[in-house]
Amino acid sequence: MSIDAIKAAIRDVPDFPKPGILFKDITPTLQDPGVFRMITDLFAERYADRGIERVVGIDARGFILGAALADRLGMGFVPIRKKGKLPADAIETSYELEYGEATIEMHRDGVAPGQKVVLVDDLLATGGTAAAALHLLDELKADVVEVAFLIELSFLEGRSKLGDHEMYAPIIY
Repeated sequence: MSIDAIKAAIRDVPDFPKPGILFKDITPTLQDPGVFRMITDLFAERYADRGIERVVGIDARGFILGAALADRLGMGFVPIRKKGKLPADAIETSYELEYGEATIEMHRDGVAPGQKVVLVDDLLATGGTAAAALHLLDELKADVVEVAFLIELSFLEGRSKLGDHEMYAPIIY
């Protein structure tokens, strides 16, 4: 497994979603079955013996990575979605964005109190969405073993918003 191969497949998109931003696009890593398998293997090897009972993924690319990981580990997947997208009883939390506010939610029965989970997303930037997702998991009294990202943009210091939660990111810019 080669982190270099994964990094080589990540596409830089200048000025997206606004001027001055260099977007790290993981879609090419998903289009290449060998690279996608490497990513899934990387996470599966890390969590195979950690007692994880559920994988929780953040809308939307966290769904892709998280669902693949859950399948590989043979366990259920729980989505955290943008407000208004879940059909059953849900809890929600709002958080600040650089351009406004957003709200995410998850089903109240997505995880049980004390259940060991890993929270997955593609990229840690400013940390607002991940912190909000952790708030939901804390409200449900989940045992968050680790927060996992494929990429961390360390210069944005998003890690500081994760509190005492352990974090893993194999690719750091």
